[in-house]
Amino acid sequence: MQTKTERNKPTWLLAFCCSRVKVKRSFRIIMAFCRLRSLFSPSKCNSSSFPFYQSFKPRRTFSSSHHLPSHLQNVGFIGLGNMGSRMATNLIKAGFSVTVHDLEVCVIYPVGNLETLMFWISSLIWEVATRKTPCEVSEASDVVVTMLPSSAHVNDVYTGPNGLLHGGKLLRPWLFIDSSTIDPQTSRNISATISNYILKEKKGDLEKPFMLDAPVSGGVIAAEAGTLTFMVGGSEEVFAAAKPLFFSMGKGAIYCGGAGNGSAAKICNNLALAVSMLGVSEALALGQSLGVAASTLSKIFNCSSARCWSSDSYNPVPGVMEGVPSSRDYNGGFASKLMAKDLNLAAESAKQTGCKHPLTSQAQKIYTELCNEGHEGKDFSCVFRHYYTGMDEHVDQ
Repeated sequence: MQTKTERNKPTWLLAFCCSRVKVKRSFRIIMAFCRLRSLFSPSKCNSSSFPFYQSFKPRRTFSSSHHLPSHLQNVGFIGLGNMGSRMATNLIKAGFSVTVHDLEVCVIYPVGNLETLMFWISSLIWEVATRKTPCEVSEASDVVVTMLPSSAHVNDVYTGPNGLLHGGKLLRPWLFIDSSTIDPQTSRNISATISNYILKEKKGDLEKPFMLDAPVSGGVIAAEAGTLTFMVGGSEEVFAAAKPLFFSMGKGAIYCGGAGNGSAAKICNNLALAVSMLGVSEALALGQSLGVAASTLSKIFNCSSARCWSSDSYNPVPGVMEGVPSSRDYNGGFASKLMAKDLNLAAESAKQTGCKHPLTSQAQKIYTELCNEGHEGKDFSCVFRHYYTGMDEHVDQ
């Protein structure tokens, strides 16, 4: 039986968190928390109106969990931003025992990211374990998944003070999966470092831990829906063993070759994505200036040779498509600063390999300019409005 103080713990912790953020964000947090509390209240959890509650109920037993291999059941997850919070949520729904850590989820709770805070609030309901450091996550997990913003963050989480590899040459996790978008050489370096460690307990025939670089494609929408595509580099045998994890967070997992090849594939994918978004945005803005509505052009693109993801699934023109960042003032989604970072990685890789890259350079210049003008936090599709000065459209339903 919980005491009154224990029952009210989420409420006073929420109040403490809100005291550390701006008033407008506090209001959003409180409203979202109230919705969560109402959805998960005992009186409503027994109602047939909320059958989906069973997939969130703390310490629940899923039919799928009976089929999870024992060496995959305890998963650590580090990085609870736009993508990571949703990926971790899908692991929880699939029946994995998940332990989490984020720079913004610790004892002090210096709240800065709304998605991180909302995941933490939800974790109070789900009874998800949190740890203060990556090292503590490592000690509690058989597999660790990381989803971080940059190569520097990845290096720090793995090899820094209190990092995943901090506890000496003996490790509990047999597998580390890094889903961050970073340069291939950093992935290869960390993979080589991990191969020098030894498992505390053998996992079958395995005596040493492995790493897979497994960045994703699909964005926030796919992360929430569990329909991501993973591009995986590392041991093919380990890739096969890790598929239950990948398919709990996504719909596809493609093996790309040795260590670092997943990261290389992701850089190439995001380069193509940036160029296609620029091309679609430029064409739609030109069409508007010539008197053709963006909604009309989008219909043409989507049933002709110009069709692509940027036109049919992630249209950059506000008012043309619902449920995408352009429909909500370019909030959420894939930040322009992250696209600029990925284009920097692509440009650097092209220089190292002697590959011509004029489109990479131009896209890099445009997204750097967007960030310098204060749009770094907006979704990368905002290039339509803030670079091409395209116009919103109000389509009659």
